[in-house]
Amino acid sequence: MTLPSQPTTASLPPNFQRLAAANLAAQSAEQISLAAVPMIAVLSLGAGAGQIGVLAAAQTLPFFLLAIPFGMLADRMPRPLIMRWAEIVRTLALLGLLLCAALGASSLTLLAVLGFLGATGTVAFSVAAPAYVPSLVAREQLPRANARLELARSAAFAAGPALSGALVAWTGASAAFVVAAVLSAGAVALLWQLQEPRPQITAHKRKPLLELQEGWRAVWHQDWLRAILLTSIAWNISWFILHAAFVPYAMRALGMSADRVGLSLAAYGAGMVVGALIATRVMARIKLGLAIMLGPACSVIAIFGLVATQWLQGSVTAHWLTGASFFIFGVGPIIWTISTTTLRQSITPAAVLGRVTAIFLTVNMGARPVGALLGAAVGWMVGAWASTADTHLAERLCLWLAALGFVIQLVIIACSSVRKLQAVPDAK
Repeated sequence: MTLPSQPTTASLPPNFQRLAAANLAAQSAEQISLAAVPMIAVLSLGAGAGQIGVLAAAQTLPFFLLAIPFGMLADRMPRPLIMRWAEIVRTLALLGLLLCAALGASSLTLLAVLGFLGATGTVAFSVAAPAYVPSLVAREQLPRANARLELARSAAFAAGPALSGALVAWTGASAAFVVAAVLSAGAVALLWQLQEPRPQITAHKRKPLLELQEGWRAVWHQDWLRAILLTSIAWNISWFILHAAFVPYAMRALGMSADRVGLSLAAYGAGMVVGALIATRVMARIKLGLAIMLGPACSVIAIFGLVATQWLQGSVTAHWLTGASFFIFGVGPIIWTISTTTLRQSITPAAVLGRVTAIFLTVNMGARPVGALLGAAVGWMVGAWASTADTHLAERLCLWLAALGFVIQLVIIACSSVRKLQAVPDAK
C-alpha cells in the first residue's frame, strides 16, 4: 500500500508553522553571518585568500564533527531541545562577532572559533528538523512541509549574502551582526514553544559505535536510500569540481565581469526559490520516481549548457546561457531534496531517523572537498604541461570532468528501483 503523493489541503499545524518560522530566521542569520565574517576579516585584518580559506574551513568543520553526534542525540532526546540549545549557542556566537566588530578587537583565531560555534546551529537544524517533521504533520503533508522548509533555506541563500553586503557597505559590519543576532534570537524564542507532540521512539542507550552501525545499516541495506546516497555523493563531487573552475573560466574564457559572474551565481539562488515553490505541485502531478529523477536530469542539462559556452566565448549568448544553466541547477536539485527527504522520512523507522539524516549530511559534506581537490588537481597537472596557447585548458577540462560526474549520478538513480516509485510508500 502507498500513500498518494498529492498534498492535503488541510493547514499545516501550528507547531510546524513555528518550526518553519524558526527555520527561516535561523537560515537567514546563518547566511548573513557567513557573508559578513570574511568581509570583516578583509576590512579589519587585511586577510587574503589563505586566511579566508581558514575561516571557511572553520565554518564547515562542524558538519564533519557534529552531524553524527547530533544524529545520535536526535534519536535519544526531544529534537526541539537540540535545536533550541544549538540556536542559543549561535546567538551567543553572533553577539561575540558583534562585539568584535564594534570594538575592533577581531583576530583570525577569534573569528574562526566564533564561526565554528555559529555553524553548530546549522548542523543541529539540518539533522534534527527533518527527523522532527514527521511527528508534526500527517504523512500526506510531508511534501508540503519539506517544501516550506526548503523555500526558507532557498530564500535565505538568495537574499542573505546580498543583505549582508549592503549592510556592511552602508553602515559597517556591526549592523550585519546585529540583524543576524536578532534573527537568531527570534529563532530561539520560536523554538522555545515547541515540544515533541507525541512520545518519541528513543534509541536504546548503547555504545555510540553500535548506534552508528545501526544507522548505517538502515541506509545501506535499503535499496532506495542507498541509490539516493550514491547519487548525492556523485552530485556533490561534480558540483564542487564545477565550482573550482567556474569563476576563472567565466572571467577569463567568457570575458564576464565580476557583476555578471555574481548575477549568474544569483540565478542559482533564484532557481532554488522557484524549485521550492513548485516542488509540491510537481510531486502531486507526476510519479514520485520521476520527481526524484528531475534533479539529476536537470543537472545534466545544466552542465551541458555550461559546456556549450566553450563555443560561444566572448558573446552575450554565453553569458545568458551561463545564467540559465545555474538557474536550472537551482530548480531541479531542490525538487530532488524535497522529494528524497520526503521518501527518507516515510520509510525510515523513527528510532533511527536522526542518525540516518546525519549520515546523509556527513557523507554529502565529505564529498564536497573531494570535488574541490579534484578540480584543483586538474588545474595543477594541466598547468604543468599545457601549452601557453591554450590558457583555459584546465578550466575546460574541469567542465568536462564535472559533466562526466553529473552523467554518472543520473545513471545511478536511473538504474535503481527509485525511478519506479509511483507514490510515497508506507514505512517497512
